Amino acid sequence: MAGIKGIHLLLFGYFLAQLIIIHAEVPSIIVFGDSFVDAGNNNHMVTVAKSNFQPYGCDFYGSDRRIATDFIFEAFGIRSITPAYLDPHYSMVDFAKGVSFASAGTGYDNLTSAIMELEYFKEYHNKMRIQFGAAKATKLLSEALYLISLGTNDFLENYYALPLRSTVYSIEEYESFLLVKASNFIIDLYNLGARKISIAGLPPMDCFPYERTKNYFICIHKYNLVASEFNVKLQQLVRKLNQDLGGIHLVYSDIYDILLDIIKNPLFW
Repeated sequence: MAGIKGIHLLLFGYFLAQLIIIHAEVPSIIVFGDSFVDAGNNNHMVTVAKSNFQPYGCDFYGSDRRIATDFIFEAFGIRSITPAYLDPHYSMVDFAKGVSFASAGTGYDNLTSAIMELEYFKEYHNKMRIQFGAAKATKLLSEALYLISLGTNDFLENYYALPLRSTVYSIEEYESFLLVKASNFIIDLYNLGARKISIAGLPPMDCFPYERTKNYFICIHKYNLVASEFNVKLQQLVRKLNQDLGGIHLVYSDIYDILLDIIKNPLFW
């Protein structure tokens, strides 16, 4: 079976193809998302969702146990590790070359909200203007590449695990609800200067370790149907926003098909 590094490089290869589409020069990378791309912000937040225990990160140093954004940062010659915004070891000079606002457990929905990530970005936006001046900060922010990886927790936690959203919305209605949230999130970033944005679709969700543990090692295949359906609608949203927002280069990154093939054909990878 492919090692973690191999899988991350494979995903980067697909991601790089998306960048070619938007003709992107990438002097800086700004990340929003959940545990898939959390570089350590969660450790500095008061939240129920935690991932700072074994085996997470147990062999991080000197190994290939890095998150996908680490490889993306490295491939563009920026740095080998994604800096977390709440990590006190970094300064605004470090963050000028890229930063992650991602935190485990977040999503588009207010119940798993990325609103805090957006608020931290606004704070970062203001600090950039103070540090570098309005003109240079505006240039840096407009040339940066923005990565968004959200949505999994919305479905697995808010809809299926907790009796909250499922009592109000059908699954189709909840998908529409999240698409509005995703659209607003992108528009907010656009209004703050973002122009090069990649938004990831949902991965296959049926056999996540958490789901298998909760369901006695049974994969819930309907979760994959939901992910596929949502991804189609997310691609439609991407096309619409590219038409509506002047100067934006918004691309959809498909991680679903690659990961599903790795799951189904592990020996090949």
